[in-house]
Amino acid sequence: MHAVPAAPSPLVLITDYAWPDVDMERGLLERAGLRLACGASAPGSAAQIEALVQQHQPSAILTCWAPVSAAAIGASAQLRMVGRLGVGLDNIAVEEATRRGVWVTNIPDYCTEEVSDHAVGLLLALLRGIARFDREVHAGRWDPASARLRRLSALSCGVIGYGRTGRRTARLLAAFGARVLAHTRHPPSGEAGVEFVALEELLGRCDAVLLHLPLNAESRHLLDARRLALLRPGALLVNVSRGGVVDTAALAAALASGHIGGAALDVLEEEPRVSPTLLAHPNVIVTPHVAFSSDAALAELRRKAAEEVIRVLGGAAPLRPCNRPLPAFSASRGPSARRPCRP
Repeated sequence: MHAVPAAPSPLVLITDYAWPDVDMERGLLERAGLRLACGASAPGSAAQIEALVQQHQPSAILTCWAPVSAAAIGASAQLRMVGRLGVGLDNIAVEEATRRGVWVTNIPDYCTEEVSDHAVGLLLALLRGIARFDREVHAGRWDPASARLRRLSALSCGVIGYGRTGRRTARLLAAFGARVLAHTRHPPSGEAGVEFVALEELLGRCDAVLLHLPLNAESRHLLDARRLALLRPGALLVNVSRGGVVDTAALAAALASGHIGGAALDVLEEEPRVSPTLLAHPNVIVTPHVAFSSDAALAELRRKAAEEVIRVLGGAAPLRPCNRPLPAFSASRGPSARRPCRP
């Protein structure tokens, strides 16, 4: 009798990654008996990712920035999960994954400190003129008399979105002595030192607004021209969440008119394209979507994401589910979903 060839081990596709290599992921996955295929480090287009999935027929996809479309999810008959190497899910067709019985996961808690530190650091850079004066000194100008700087403890600061990161940002702001207001759909009870208010009220009462919310149909262009006009004259805006939460054209107009005094953005609507109007403004700071990053955070992210893949492909439910796959999934591919996480 001829021996029946062993079935190949399940394959994991990493679409893209924001670090030098995938050695950590490869080591963890291969020790678990899984194979690994990788796209380019820079995120490909939706069509390119769909072609990769069609080519490799993965059982699991890990994606950083690249779009995992409905077509990509449908292109592999083996697919059992799509894991986000990060927090937000706006680049994954979650509804299609759910319909096809595919888990969607993320790592919601790996960079809480980094993002809140970055948000407050950007606000301090605006208030103290750090980036602007650095650029001027490098250009040969030394003009301390032009400083129009502000004290953080004298300001009212608004935090929009009050998950893990928004909560920590509020604590940091309070530690500097600022008055803190927050807006969230479900305000917690007994939160000392934070006043929870409606969105429009927050905008009208705050000297600085910091954004910490996911991008979805409800939050896209949450800060449009009408809401930006509600801000106090000279108010500052910090966005470390998603670029699409702010209407870029409306923000540029508000900055040009002087109604908004400055903006610090780690995220943009059309990354990596930066609006020339924003770049030309002396009181705009832009960092290249790095608020999440530190050596410790990236190591935690990569390890947890690989371990989640190993868990699901081994037949267990994920620790961090973000959807409830259809019941057919539980019979053929693993146990039914736990309560999904909030992205």
